[in-house]
Order: sequence, then structure tokens, then C-alpha cells
Amino acid sequence: MNDEQIKKILAESKVIAVVGCSRDPAKPAHYVPAYLQAHGYRIIPVNPGADEILGEKAVKSLADIHEAVDLVDVFRPSPNCLAVAQDALKMPHKPKVFWMQLGIRNEAARKLLEANGVTVVEDRCTMAEHARLVRQG
Repeated sequence: MNDEQIKKILAESKVIAVVGCSRDPAKPAHYVPAYLQAHGYRIIPVNPGADEILGEKAVKSLADIHEAVDLVDVFRPSPNCLAVAQDALKMPHKPKVFWMQLGIRNEAARKLLEANGVTVVEDRCTMAEHARLVRQG
């Protein structure tokens, strides 16, 4: 995926479901979505152990989201991504993009999602890419 494609994804996405969103400000799964929220994105935290994160009502799973989501941002270990991808495809409004954070890759998830028309980004940080491509230019 090239820089122009990433820039377009970040420009067109407005609502982001963050799977594995954390309440701990020291963790990337907290400060990355906080950064995105501060830059105008609506964040829907997905965390079965939380009621609220970043001032937003947290949901237990992707199945609990009943509105359109542009991008699913995944902070889960690589082996868990296939199950998350399967859940994403069952959402009432299938997301346009499935983004696996830095260090996260899953070939089976990527193939399944792409076969179902979902754009996949692997092993990239939404915050770093936004800072590099959108804020800079």
C-alpha cells in the first residue's frame, strides 16, 4: 500500500472502531486513538472490560456497533486478527478499511477481508501515518 492510498484512507475515514482500545494512557491502544480523536475522528472503543474510554461509550465487541464505521483499527495480537476480521464482516455496516497496527499482520484475515471488498492495512500505525501524511501535507 503506497502513501497516496494511506492518505486517502485517512482523509475519507471519519468513524473508527478501535478493537482492543485501552484505558491505560501509557499504552499505544490508548494514546493512538486519543490522537485520532483529537484530530477530528469519532472513536468507538471496543473493549469488553470497559464502559467508557476517551469519553466515549465502550462496546463489548464489533457486533455491538449498529452504525456505519469507516475503519476498524486493531490493537490485538496477530493470531487474533482472523476472528476480529470475521466479526468485522458480520457488522450491519461492513467497514471500508481494516487496519492492523504496527507489528500486526495476519495473512488469513487479509485474504478473507480483501475477498469481501474490505481494504486492508497491515503493520502500520494510524497515528504515525496521519502525522506523516495528513498533518504534513
